[in-house]
Amino acid sequence: MILAEDNQSHKMARYKTRYCLLIIFLFGNILTGCADTAVPAGNPVVQPSANTQGQVTETAQPSREDFPSRTIWLDPLLPESITESLNFPAGWQLSGEAEASISIRYGKGSPAAQWILVLAASFPTLTDDVSTVDLLNAWQGKSSGDLTGRTLVMSEPVFHALKLTWGESASHLIQVMDEDKLLQTAWDTSAMAIIPFDTLEPRWKVISIDGESPIHNDFTPDGYALNIPISLQGNQDAIDLLIQDEQIDGTALFVASNRDASKLTVLAMTGVTALTRSTAYTMEEKGIIYPGQAVQKWLASADITHISNEVSFAENCPAPTANRTGMMFCSSPDYIKLLEYVGTDIVELTGDHLADWGQKAISLTLEMYKEEGWPVYGGGENLEQGKKAVFIEHNGNRLAFIGCNAKGAAFATATATTPGAVACDFTYLRSEIKRLADLGYLPIVSIQHNEYDLYEAQEVQERDFRRLAESGAVIISGSQSHRPQGMEFYKGSFLHYGLGNLFFDQYGVGEPNRQGMIDRHVFYDNRYISTELLTTTLVDFAQPRLMTAGEREALLEIVFTASGW
Repeated sequence: MILAEDNQSHKMARYKTRYCLLIIFLFGNILTGCADTAVPAGNPVVQPSANTQGQVTETAQPSREDFPSRTIWLDPLLPESITESLNFPAGWQLSGEAEASISIRYGKGSPAAQWILVLAASFPTLTDDVSTVDLLNAWQGKSSGDLTGRTLVMSEPVFHALKLTWGESASHLIQVMDEDKLLQTAWDTSAMAIIPFDTLEPRWKVISIDGESPIHNDFTPDGYALNIPISLQGNQDAIDLLIQDEQIDGTALFVASNRDASKLTVLAMTGVTALTRSTAYTMEEKGIIYPGQAVQKWLASADITHISNEVSFAENCPAPTANRTGMMFCSSPDYIKLLEYVGTDIVELTGDHLADWGQKAISLTLEMYKEEGWPVYGGGENLEQGKKAVFIEHNGNRLAFIGCNAKGAAFATATATTPGAVACDFTYLRSEIKRLADLGYLPIVSIQHNEYDLYEAQEVQERDFRRLAESGAVIISGSQSHRPQGMEFYKGSFLHYGLGNLFFDQYGVGEPNRQGMIDRHVFYDNRYISTELLTTTLVDFAQPRLMTAGEREALLEIVFTASGW
């Protein structure tokens, strides 16, 4: 977890440092500087040469006649995710290693592709980040830093790639096993695994390396320790000819990587927001955007930011006072500036207090959201509107948001003719989730369930959430809880029974109510692949901040224990 922002210069310095460390590790030389001199695949460089008169001419390009048999050998342990896209230019074909004019393998050469690996552990792992130095030490058999006492497990193809990139390893800390055994081994032991990015699934926790993680949408592979180069090696004239032929055919030999940024989506889901009472009073004192200032980066940087706003805006909302009393809530229309500031993209309306200030306030609120371009779900102008799913497609990931209030008509006021939150009809909900899943959407369900002042999920919560998972929902998120609750993986789905407060004035209620979580869910190629848990604590009646390392570890231990892990 990164606790402080890095500006661009700091990031570039970090990339250069990591790149140098890798070069030193590979070659054992003392380097005075590092520079990227690689030529991108598909862009050959024409080298100038001087003739006897001092004039500069272009070096002649190799001709096809020079290579009547244009042959390529592929390392058989190259990843299928890349080799299955193999597209030879006309006249080129595979051959044995000895006969080939070009080999395609791991290591330095003319770049052909990148294989992005990730360091991963079982989901309830407390470690968030390791250093490149500690990772390379483990490869050499030296246990250090956050990898102290841990084994690294990996498949044979991954071991082969690392061996050709980092050199031989006789480390007792490395175990090679079948790929289908890695996840269970990680859950049964404290082992961490090195796996290909495109094999991620939600029960893995991705561990960042020097703060860089492939599940982040601002990930830069340059200098990342587990960016494994795949290159063209052999006769340089043959390599130049292959690159020429690719350009003539208008094709690429490979996909560039097993991680395509144009297929990635990050969704930030949050807990309770209620801009009222002492939260509103603090906003009046310190500024409307004050509550979001410490977490804005983590919300706004997501591709889709979800807010569960329980309270309607009202023109006649009274000015807040310092006295934290009452249970009938409204918000000043000016407070929408806070939701703009944190990058809101979609608003959940399942909350208990949506109808507190009457139908006119709900209608005003819906109109304000419409003007912002924010779709709403779980509530609306009437029952029919509120029951509908909202569809968001981003980078090819097809997400369907749907939600309801499980507490009944006292809180869920939407009817055929009146606005409000929608009461849960689980028969309808299960049928609709299945229909959406069958259409190729990834259903994401928000439930305003019964409130419990407990970290542990209760039996009725588990029953309702699991039924929705069985119907095909990939994520079911509890939006009612004023403290973080447990979570589980069930039937391939992620169930988080409660995220706690985001912006709400329960600072004085007790430490559990000051704690919160922001779930950053990651989707790739229309699959749900990962979740990153951000942990927050309220510093006053309005503003959450990211937890310190000690605070975070303490909360995660509580929540993971409550989850039965």
